[in-house]
Amino acid sequence: MTRDRTLRAGGPGRAAMKTWQLMVLHAGAAATFIFLLQRYGLNASLDSALLWALTFGGCAAGLAYSQSKR
Repeated sequence: MTRDRTLRAGGPGRAAMKTWQLMVLHAGAAATFIFLLQRYGLNASLDSALLWALTFGGCAAGLAYSQSKR
């Protein structure tokens, strides 16, 4: 029995697509969280909140990418 069922069920291409989907989901969740925290929790301006959201989303995508290569 394999650990990664996506490789067995859909072939190697499906696992790569799932990895990219999870990276985008991770980046989107981090960006949304930091935007809401900055904008409504800390009363930051819209420009500042968007800049922080973009920064944290990029960092989250980079972290998810590096973790997927382990």
